Amino acid sequence: MTDRNDTSNLIPRHIAIVMDGNGRWAQSRDLPRTAGHRAGADAARKVIQACGDLGVEVLTLYSFSSENWKRPAEEVDALMSLCVEYCAKEMESLREENIRVRTIGRRADLPAAVREALVALEEHTRSCTGPTLCLAINYGARTELVDAARSLAEAAKRGDLDPREITEADIVARLYAPDLPDPDLFIRTGGSHRLSNFLLWQLSYAELIVTDTLWPDFDAAGLADAIEQFASRERRFGGIVSTRGVAPAP
Repeated sequence: MTDRNDTSNLIPRHIAIVMDGNGRWAQSRDLPRTAGHRAGADAARKVIQACGDLGVEVLTLYSFSSENWKRPAEEVDALMSLCVEYCAKEMESLREENIRVRTIGRRADLPAAVREALVALEEHTRSCTGPTLCLAINYGARTELVDAARSLAEAAKRGDLDPREITEADIVARLYAPDLPDPDLFIRTGGSHRLSNFLLWQLSYAELIVTDTLWPDFDAAGLADAIEQFASRERRFGGIVSTRGVAPAP
């Protein structure tokens, strides 16, 4: 068991979270699903702050998947409106906390108001030098890999790349955010044991933690528990010599 007061060298550089359970949280309280999403946005803000306090460098939140368009139109519209509202509401506080916002996903397919809000938020925090908040919106990992494959095929067609010499680095360079480190820790709330098409390439060596806690109830204490579990695990990265915590520097 690790000492929570002495985990400075065991904090994951990058945490990726599937924020599951908003609908069930609302249903258990006889509230509309939209109320659960709003409560989930409040939980996200608390977790963002907690990650900053702990020294986490990157936090990626699965905000809206490419499969979420299948939900009822009313719910999708509410999620899009909440995104616009969140961007405007948190813009100043995120910059004051020196948090830089990035987005990954096919942004071109989002409503114009959402695209404009995300661009404004990214631009407003571009000069921040602290933690990175990466919002996965209209994101799907298979789509990301398809886009990377298309880019590789176009480069090969132009004669800029020999298909026989394609490396992992060539693929990574064509992912949506190639400059960000791979996640060390994956957290999924809500109890489901699946990745749901989230960061399939990047999560290859991440430590996976699933909690039954529904996302609106997840807080700094839940985050600390997950990090404590992470810090106690041995990570071999396919080798024999084990290490604890974050991946060794390349």
